[in-house]
Amino acid sequence: MTKGRLLMSGSLSLLLMTGTMLGAATAPADPGRFAQVAKVDDQYQAYNVEMVEVVGGRFWAPYPKPGDAAPQPAASGSGGVDLAAAMFRKREPIDLTGDRRLRNLARALGPTYVRVSGAWANSIYFHDSDAPPPATPPKGYQSVLTRAQWAGVVDFVKAVGGKLVISFPVSEGARDASGVWDPDQARKLNAYTNRLGGHIYAAELINEPNVGPMVGLPKGYDAAAFARDMAAFRMFRDTEAKDMKIVGPGSTGEAGFVIFPPNAGQVPTDALMSAEPRPKVDIFSYHFYGTVSKRCAAMDKSAGISPDRALDEDWLARADAYVGYYKERQQRFAPGTDIWITETAQAACGGDAWAATWRDSFRYVDQLGRQAKQGVSVVFHNTLAASDYALIDEATMMPRPSYWAAVLWARLMGNVVLDAGRNEGKLHLYSQCLRGTPGGVALVAINLDTANPASLSLAGRATRYTLTADTLDAGSVKFNGRTLVVGQDGVLPDLKGVAAQGMQSLPAASISYLAYPDARNPACR
Repeated sequence: MTKGRLLMSGSLSLLLMTGTMLGAATAPADPGRFAQVAKVDDQYQAYNVEMVEVVGGRFWAPYPKPGDAAPQPAASGSGGVDLAAAMFRKREPIDLTGDRRLRNLARALGPTYVRVSGAWANSIYFHDSDAPPPATPPKGYQSVLTRAQWAGVVDFVKAVGGKLVISFPVSEGARDASGVWDPDQARKLNAYTNRLGGHIYAAELINEPNVGPMVGLPKGYDAAAFARDMAAFRMFRDTEAKDMKIVGPGSTGEAGFVIFPPNAGQVPTDALMSAEPRPKVDIFSYHFYGTVSKRCAAMDKSAGISPDRALDEDWLARADAYVGYYKERQQRFAPGTDIWITETAQAACGGDAWAATWRDSFRYVDQLGRQAKQGVSVVFHNTLAASDYALIDEATMMPRPSYWAAVLWARLMGNVVLDAGRNEGKLHLYSQCLRGTPGGVALVAINLDTANPASLSLAGRATRYTLTADTLDAGSVKFNGRTLVVGQDGVLPDLKGVAAQGMQSLPAASISYLAYPDARNPACR
C-alpha cells in the first residue's frame, strides 16, 4: 500500500507520495503562499576555472583504467601544492579564446561569477610584458602567467557575461624583505585587466590561507602573518582598486570533516580572523568539500565516501554542518556581509570517478537548495572543465550530467528563496521565485529513492522539466525522456518543458524542476 499526505491551500494542492509506505513527506500546499526565507545573489550558481588550467601544469591525474599500472609516488609536489606528484598529470593550457563549444556551454550557465584561482594561483608569477616569458619562474614562484593567457581569461569572462573573481600571488616571491605581502604583482594584474577593458569584481588575497605551506605559503605561516597580509591587501584595494570587493578568508577542511592531515600546518579560521590588526572582508568565504577523493586518501584513511552512499541523507547533510560552522564565524567576524562558498564539489583532490556521473547530480542540486535556504549568497562549483568533478569533460568538452541540472537551475531559479517545507524521507523539495516571471515560483523535486517513483499531485498550471538517467553511473542524462546531446558548437538543444497538472509521477532517482508562472506569490513580485 502506498501512503501519502494531501495538503491543500488556496487554488493549489500537493499530494506527496514516494515508494511504499512513505512516512511523512510534507510540504506547504500552495506555491503562491510559500514564505520567503532568504535571498541569494542573482548569480547564485557560479563556477571556478583553476589557474593551473590557464597556464598549464600538473593538475589532478585521471584514475588508472583497469590493467594500468598504478602511478608511483614522488617526493615533489606540483605548482606549490605539497602532495605526492603521482596524483598529478601535466596538462596544456585551456583554450579560453578559441574553443567555441566551451564558450557556448559556459554562456548557458550565466550570467554568473567566474572565479580564477585555486592553490596554484598562490604561487603564480604574472609576466607583465609582451616579451617572451622566462624559461623558469622567478625565485619564490612556481608558474608563469603571460599577458596572452590573462587576456584569454578576461575575454572569456566578457564573452560568457560573467563577473571576474580571483586571488593573487602570495608565495615567497610576492613578499618584501620582512616577509609581508607585496602588492606589486596584484597591482600589475589589476592594471592589465583594466587595460583590456575588464574588471576584477572581487578577490580573495589567498586561496585557502588556513592550510599554510601545503598550498604554497611560506613555512611557518600563521594568523599574525595573515593579519599583516590582509592589512596590506586592504590598503592596496583602498588606494588602487577601489571597486574591488575583498573576499575572505577562504578557509577549508574544518567543521568536523577534516580533509588535511593533522601535521599539515593548519591555522583555524578563528585564529586567522581574530589576529591583530583584525582582518576585514566585504564578503565572508569558505570552501566546502565533504570529503577527499581516493587520490588523497592517504591524508586521512577514514575519509572518502563510497558511491552507494551518494544519495544518503547523512552525506548530503554534511553541507549543513559547514554552513552552520562558518555562518557563526561570519556573524562573529564579519557581521552583515554575504557568505560565498568559493569552492565546492563532490570531493577535494579532483573528485572521485563517480563525480562525473549522474550519481553526483543529486548532491549538486540538493546542496544548492540547502545552502540557499540557510543564507549562502553564492556557490562556486569546482570546476567548469577540469578533472572528474568538472561540469564539462575536459577531454571531449561534452557536458556531464550535473551540467544539465545546473542549466535548468540557472534558467528557472530566481534570487528569492522560499520555504517548500521540511525534507523528510526520500523526496526533497526546494523552491525559489521563478526567474524573470513576477509572482512566479520554481520548485525542484529530488526523488532520492532509486527503486520507486514519487507522486506529486497539484492543482494549477505548471511546466515540468525532468532529468533521469538509465543508471546512477551513467555519463549522460535524459530530459523528459529523451537523451540530451549538444552539437560540435556547444549550442544546447531545446529544453522545452511539458505541461503538468494533476497527479505527476516523478521517476525513481530523478530531478524534476516545476515552474509555476501564475503562482502570484507576493514575495516574488
